[in-house]
Amino acid sequence: MLKVEGLSVAYDGLKALEGVTFEVREGEFLALIGSNGAGKSTLLNTLSGLLKPLAGTITLDGERIDHLRPADIVDRGLILIPEGKWVFPQMSVKENLLMGAYPRRCHKRQKEMLEQVYTHFPRLKERERQMAHTLSGGELQMLVIGRGLMAQPRLLLLDEPSLGLAPRLVLETFEVLQTLHRSLGLSILLAEQDVSHALRISSRAIVLENGRLVMTGNSADLLTDPEVKVRYLGM
Repeated sequence: MLKVEGLSVAYDGLKALEGVTFEVREGEFLALIGSNGAGKSTLLNTLSGLLKPLAGTITLDGERIDHLRPADIVDRGLILIPEGKWVFPQMSVKENLLMGAYPRRCHKRQKEMLEQVYTHFPRLKERERQMAHTLSGGELQMLVIGRGLMAQPRLLLLDEPSLGLAPRLVLETFEVLQTLHRSLGLSILLAEQDVSHALRISSRAIVLENGRLVMTGNSADLLTDPEVKVRYLGM
């Protein structure tokens, strides 16, 4: 589905990613793990067109997308939910969700997708007329994920969705992602510092360290790998 080959990215002349190669298969739940500063956000921002690579290629369904504008990448169904729970604060929950359906290809199924989002996040239905800035942290996370679903993703990229959430809400968020993956057959690439949870809900994982891909494998195997335990699980 998505293939990344030899990807290198720099900020102000300093390499943030170097020679990264991996793929996301159709219907796969892939975890992207690594410590803070490893390059996870840089990688997701590059895949979504917000950053341009120095070298390497990104292809989606065999078509190169590394030269496309972010809006054109969204049109192809690759949707990024960035870190930080960004919403339109003075707009209602429903208005925020409808903003996710701005691509022309989404207009016909807008009502259907809204009902689907409310099915997965009934609390958003209860809050649909409420201003976004009045929501709790957990509700904001539901909103940004729901807004991403409104764009009818084929591949959903999530950047640190557990950041700043209470432990109970972290579990709820990961449970929702598992449900979306299973019920919709949605392909997911999850960048996450909570390595233990990320490996438990994904099928496969890649590990970034200082901008380089240093490890890849089945999530269950990495969860018991001695090096992963020491470096990322504090065991």
